[in-house]
Amino acid sequence: MSLTLHPRDGASFRFDPGALCLEFLVSGGVGVYAHYETLHEPADLARWAAVSRLGLEEADTTAADIDRAKALRTALWGLAGDRVHGRTPRQADVDAVNRAASAPPLTPVMTADGLRSWATPATGSQVVATVARDAIELFTGPLADRVRECAGDNCALIFVDTSRPGSRRWCSMERCGNRHKVRAHRSREG
Repeated sequence: MSLTLHPRDGASFRFDPGALCLEFLVSGGVGVYAHYETLHEPADLARWAAVSRLGLEEADTTAADIDRAKALRTALWGLAGDRVHGRTPRQADVDAVNRAASAPPLTPVMTADGLRSWATPATGSQVVATVARDAIELFTGPLADRVRECAGDNCALIFVDTSRPGSRRWCSMERCGNRHKVRAHRSREG
Protein backbone atom coordinates (compact mmCIF):
# COMPACT_ATOMS: atom_id res chain seq x y z
CA MET A 1 0.00 0.00 0.00
CA SER A 2 1.37 3.39 -0.85
CA LEU A 3 0.79 6.66 0.91
CA THR A 4 0.57 10.10 -0.63
CA LEU A 5 3.10 12.33 1.12
CA HIS A 6 2.98 16.11 1.00
CA PRO A 7 6.46 17.59 1.65
CA ARG A 8 7.14 21.28 2.22
CA ASP A 9 7.97 21.93 -1.44
CA GLY A 10 4.34 21.20 -2.34
CA ALA A 11 5.09 18.36 -4.78
CA SER A 12 3.17 15.40 -3.38
CA PHE A 13 4.29 11.87 -4.24
CA ARG A 14 3.47 8.22 -3.58
CA PHE A 15 5.57 6.27 -1.08
CA ASP A 16 5.28 2.60 -0.20
CA PRO A 17 7.38 1.78 2.87
CA GLY A 18 6.55 -1.93 2.50
CA ALA A 19 5.66 -2.54 6.17
CA LEU A 20 3.11 -1.22 8.63
CA CYS A 21 5.73 -0.25 11.21
CA LEU A 22 7.68 1.79 8.64
CA GLU A 23 4.44 3.38 7.45
CA PHE A 24 3.94 4.56 11.03
CA LEU A 25 7.22 6.52 10.89
CA VAL A 26 5.80 9.07 8.46
CA SER A 27 3.31 10.17 11.13
CA GLY A 28 6.05 12.38 12.60
CA GLY A 29 8.58 12.14 15.37
CA VAL A 30 10.99 14.17 17.44
CA GLY A 31 13.83 16.46 16.41
CA VAL A 32 13.93 17.01 12.64
CA TYR A 33 10.74 14.93 12.27
CA ALA A 34 8.70 17.14 14.62
CA HIS A 35 7.67 19.34 11.68
CA TYR A 36 5.78 16.36 10.23
CA GLU A 37 3.93 15.48 13.45
CA THR A 38 0.38 14.31 12.80
CA LEU A 39 -0.50 12.72 16.17
CA HIS A 40 -1.78 15.63 18.23
CA GLU A 41 -4.94 14.20 19.77
CA PRO A 42 -6.52 10.77 20.17
CA ALA A 43 -8.62 11.06 17.02
CA ASP A 44 -5.42 11.48 14.98
CA LEU A 45 -4.29 7.95 15.86
CA ALA A 46 -7.69 6.61 14.74
CA ARG A 47 -7.38 8.57 11.47
CA TRP A 48 -3.89 7.17 10.87
CA ALA A 49 -5.16 3.61 11.45
CA ALA A 50 -7.92 4.23 8.91
CA VAL A 51 -5.64 5.48 6.10
CA SER A 52 -2.80 3.07 6.87
CA ARG A 53 -2.51 -0.43 5.48
CA LEU A 54 -4.58 -1.49 8.50
CA GLY A 55 -7.64 0.15 6.96
CA LEU A 56 -9.24 0.15 10.40
CA GLU A 57 -12.59 1.87 10.05
CA GLU A 58 -12.99 2.81 13.69
CA ALA A 59 -10.86 2.82 16.84
CA ASP A 60 -11.54 4.14 20.32
CA THR A 61 -8.40 6.09 21.19
CA THR A 62 -7.28 7.95 24.31
CA ALA A 63 -4.58 10.44 25.26
CA ALA A 64 -2.64 7.54 26.83
CA ASP A 65 -2.75 5.77 23.44
CA ILE A 66 -1.17 8.81 21.79
CA ASP A 67 1.62 8.76 24.38
CA ARG A 68 2.19 5.02 23.78
CA ALA A 69 2.11 5.52 20.02
CA LYS A 70 4.69 8.32 20.15
CA ALA A 71 6.96 6.31 22.45
CA LEU A 72 6.77 3.37 20.04
CA ARG A 73 7.39 5.59 17.02
CA THR A 74 10.49 7.08 18.66
CA ALA A 75 11.82 3.58 19.30
CA LEU A 76 11.01 2.57 15.71
CA TRP A 77 12.95 5.54 14.33
CA GLY A 78 15.89 4.38 16.46
CA LEU A 79 15.63 0.73 15.40
CA ALA A 80 15.23 1.60 11.73
CA GLY A 81 18.14 4.04 11.80
CA ASP A 82 20.35 1.51 13.55
CA ARG A 83 19.38 -1.16 11.01
CA VAL A 84 20.10 0.93 7.92
CA HIS A 85 23.42 2.15 9.32
CA GLY A 86 24.59 -1.28 10.50
CA ARG A 87 24.55 -0.47 14.20
CA THR A 88 23.48 -2.70 17.06
CA PRO A 89 20.00 -1.63 18.21
CA ARG A 90 19.81 0.33 21.45
CA GLN A 91 18.36 -1.73 24.27
CA ALA A 92 15.95 1.08 25.21
CA ASP A 93 14.41 0.93 21.72
CA VAL A 94 14.14 -2.86 21.82
CA ASP A 95 12.51 -2.67 25.26
CA ALA A 96 10.02 -0.03 24.08
CA VAL A 97 8.94 -2.15 21.11
CA ASN A 98 8.63 -5.27 23.28
CA ARG A 99 6.60 -3.35 25.85
CA ALA A 100 4.21 -2.06 23.18
CA ALA A 101 3.91 -5.53 21.61
CA SER A 102 2.95 -7.11 24.93
CA ALA A 103 -0.55 -5.59 24.83
CA PRO A 104 -3.31 -7.42 22.96
CA PRO A 105 -3.20 -6.62 19.21
CA LEU A 106 -6.06 -6.08 16.80
CA THR A 107 -8.01 -9.25 16.14
CA PRO A 108 -8.26 -10.16 12.46
CA VAL A 109 -11.60 -11.40 11.15
CA MET A 110 -12.78 -12.63 7.77
CA THR A 111 -15.70 -10.86 6.17
CA ALA A 112 -18.55 -12.65 4.35
CA ASP A 113 -16.92 -11.74 1.01
CA GLY A 114 -13.66 -13.40 2.07
CA LEU A 115 -11.66 -10.29 2.89
CA ARG A 116 -9.68 -9.55 6.04
CA SER A 117 -10.99 -6.95 8.46
CA TRP A 118 -10.65 -6.26 12.18
CA ALA A 119 -12.89 -7.17 15.09
CA THR A 120 -14.65 -4.23 16.65
CA PRO A 121 -14.62 -2.42 18.90
CA ALA A 122 -10.91 -1.76 18.41
CA THR A 123 -8.78 0.37 20.70
CA GLY A 124 -5.78 2.61 20.23
CA SER A 125 -3.82 0.28 22.48
CA GLN A 126 -4.51 -2.56 20.05
CA VAL A 127 -3.36 -0.41 17.13
CA VAL A 128 -0.07 0.37 18.89
CA ALA A 129 0.46 -3.31 19.80
CA THR A 130 -0.21 -4.36 16.21
CA VAL A 131 2.36 -1.87 14.88
CA ALA A 132 4.90 -3.07 17.46
CA ARG A 133 4.34 -6.72 16.52
CA ASP A 134 4.80 -5.83 12.87
CA ALA A 135 8.14 -4.23 13.80
CA ILE A 136 9.27 -7.38 15.58
CA GLU A 137 8.35 -9.44 12.52
CA LEU A 138 10.20 -7.07 10.20
CA PHE A 139 13.38 -6.54 12.22
CA THR A 140 13.76 -10.24 13.13
CA GLY A 141 12.45 -11.74 9.90
CA PRO A 142 13.78 -12.55 6.44
CA LEU A 143 13.39 -8.95 5.19
CA ALA A 144 15.40 -7.37 8.03
CA ASP A 145 18.45 -7.00 5.79
CA ARG A 146 16.34 -5.22 3.19
CA VAL A 147 15.38 -2.27 5.39
CA ARG A 148 16.81 0.75 3.58
CA GLU A 149 17.01 4.51 3.78
CA CYS A 150 16.31 6.46 0.61
CA ALA A 151 19.52 7.25 -1.29
CA GLY A 152 18.16 10.68 -2.23
CA ASP A 153 19.84 13.84 -1.02
CA ASN A 154 18.29 15.01 2.26
CA CYS A 155 15.70 12.22 2.30
CA ALA A 156 15.42 10.14 5.44
CA LEU A 157 12.44 8.00 4.44
CA ILE A 158 12.91 4.35 5.37
CA PHE A 159 11.40 1.42 3.50
CA VAL A 160 11.75 -2.32 3.16
CA ASP A 161 12.97 -3.34 -0.27
CA THR A 162 10.54 -5.98 -1.46
CA SER A 163 11.76 -5.91 -5.06
CA ARG A 164 12.83 -9.27 -6.44
CA PRO A 165 16.49 -8.27 -7.04
CA GLY A 166 16.70 -6.27 -3.79
CA SER A 167 17.95 -3.18 -5.59
CA ARG A 168 15.46 -0.47 -4.60
CA ARG A 169 17.31 2.75 -3.73
CA TRP A 170 14.64 5.42 -3.62
CA CYS A 171 11.65 6.23 -1.47
CA SER A 172 9.84 6.91 -4.74
CA MET A 173 10.95 6.92 -8.35
CA GLU A 174 8.62 9.86 -8.96
CA ARG A 175 10.48 11.97 -6.38
CA CYS A 176 14.02 11.06 -5.33
CA GLY A 177 14.64 8.60 -8.16
CA ASN A 178 13.58 11.18 -10.73
CA ARG A 179 15.67 13.90 -9.10
CA HIS A 180 18.70 11.63 -9.29
CA LYS A 181 18.05 10.90 -12.98
CA VAL A 182 17.73 14.61 -13.77
CA ARG A 183 20.99 15.45 -11.94
CA ALA A 184 22.81 12.60 -13.69
CA HIS A 185 21.50 13.73 -17.08
CA ARG A 186 22.54 17.36 -16.45
CA SER A 187 26.02 16.33 -15.32
CA ARG A 188 26.51 14.28 -18.50
CA GLU A 189 25.39 17.18 -20.68
CA GLY A 190 27.03 19.95 -18.83
